[in-house]
Amino acid sequence: MATWYPLVMGREAMLAAEHYLSAAAGARIFARQGNAIDAAVAATFVEGVVNPHMHTIGGEAPMLVHVAKMQRVVALNGNMAAPARATIEHYRSLGMSLIPHQGLLAAGVPAALDALITALAQFGTKSLAEVLEPALAIAEEGFPVHAGLCGEEVSHTGGGGQMAGAGASIWHFAEKFRIEWPSTAHVYMPDGEVPKPGDIIRNPALARFFRRLLDAEAGARNRGRESALSAARDRFYRGDIAREIVGWSRSQGGLLEESDLASFVTRIETPVAADYRGVAVFKCGPWSQGPVFLQQLLILEGFDLRSMGHNSADYVHAVTEAAKLAFADREAYYADPDFVDVPLRGLLSKEYAAIRRDLIDMRSASMEQRPGDPVAMSALGPAAQGRGWGDGTVHVCAADRAGNMAAITASGGWIPSSPVIPELGFPLGTRMQTFYLDQRHPNALMPGKRPRTTLTPSLAIRADGSRLAFGTPGGDQQDQWTLQFFLNVIDFGMNLQEAIEAPKFSTAHFPSTFYPHGARPGVLRVESRLDESVRTGLASRGHKIELRPAWSEGHVLAVALDPARNVLCGGCDPRGQLAPVMAAQVIGW
Repeated sequence: MATWYPLVMGREAMLAAEHYLSAAAGARIFARQGNAIDAAVAATFVEGVVNPHMHTIGGEAPMLVHVAKMQRVVALNGNMAAPARATIEHYRSLGMSLIPHQGLLAAGVPAALDALITALAQFGTKSLAEVLEPALAIAEEGFPVHAGLCGEEVSHTGGGGQMAGAGASIWHFAEKFRIEWPSTAHVYMPDGEVPKPGDIIRNPALARFFRRLLDAEAGARNRGRESALSAARDRFYRGDIAREIVGWSRSQGGLLEESDLASFVTRIETPVAADYRGVAVFKCGPWSQGPVFLQQLLILEGFDLRSMGHNSADYVHAVTEAAKLAFADREAYYADPDFVDVPLRGLLSKEYAAIRRDLIDMRSASMEQRPGDPVAMSALGPAAQGRGWGDGTVHVCAADRAGNMAAITASGGWIPSSPVIPELGFPLGTRMQTFYLDQRHPNALMPGKRPRTTLTPSLAIRADGSRLAFGTPGGDQQDQWTLQFFLNVIDFGMNLQEAIEAPKFSTAHFPSTFYPHGARPGVLRVESRLDESVRTGLASRGHKIELRPAWSEGHVLAVALDPARNVLCGGCDPRGQLAPVMAAQVIGW
């Protein structure tokens, strides 16, 4: 199958990122004998500088890591937490029925820095100074703005609205930045105008913030690498930087206190997992939407997808209906398991998948929200309480010859989410918008609780030891687009690049994670590259077809290791360049 991009192959190192400067940063760390975790962390730091409409260090960074020396997969819960003052009663007293999607009332504890330092300390080999060097240089010296960040006057629809990046660009928020958020305009509109592609943007406040972290690390270096990393982390969460974050939050009407940051910790967890046709698939827990990927696989395992034909009407229908059932369960049950008893054993059982599978009518598209009951093993359970896209996300994945792998799906702290903190050069994330102000909902707001997030890295291992790390931006679409990519590889035998570039689709049937949590029952978005006869067949079954541009559904990145041949390969999505939104890159040798 002809592809826009070649499949990149090598034997030593492989990294895919949303921006070529991020990929170059990871390659630099690899060249200095860093492992896959070191390289992925370095690339993610750069993403937060060059794609600030998608992610900054004020956001979150959930990840999965395959640790070669331990021969196991671990999950890092890089999700933010609600402040102690964040209660349903507080927002109700302000006359709110939803947490706003912008501003400091939606800001929780920024989690990304702790997650990245934890990954580096536990599974990497480099110092913070080494992995931060590329991001620091770019913040200090500047980088040429790409079209997705400045936005120009072009919008490209995809997903539930504007395509990620385009809808969150400087152009779209220029007036808000000028009038309401001058600290953001100071960085991203230095001359008072929207920058053009190729203009240089510098962020000296962010560079100074990075240097403060490195000063803390250097001051503790005589106590060893891990202690030095902890010193940098403590300056952010317990020191003068924490005080500045809290002071800014208070000045803007936010709820953060110093105790919220001081008590925050990134948890290293056992990932959830399921077997699909002999492949072990790993995801983050139900504080993410990760298990929904596994639920879809378990439902689809009962179909002969290959005999249906790739992207045939039967295939698209089956995958879409499985998604509707799995996402209905997400809405009914998924939440922070420290606060909610999530029935994961039942949700991820093959018995429950078979019961749910029987609800799929191959002749007709469902228009209902149909959560099941994984405790009583009933196909239909109580209706979910409660009623798109978020502003943006980035993904980085890396692999090395030793067998280490990392998949980091970072997001939040988008520049349209809240104003840039003048002294620090980044905004705080607003993922608290995904909570509900309804105590009956599993994802109801509570102090200290982590909101259910769409961020959902993936890692899979075959019985022969070959392994695959992958992910995508895209809010609620993440575990739809990556599912199709994975099925393309496993069921249809495509290589990574073929699987990434194949036409994709997504449904908006279920309640959105993001404000204002709307659902669009029956809506099926398909790229125009999907055959017209297939689209007609789907419409005849009742799907509400929304035709999307040819390259608008998905932005998957992936790396893989074949240990038998000691070959690494990587793929990245041309959709960014063809939109244009981002400029993804895979580098390997």
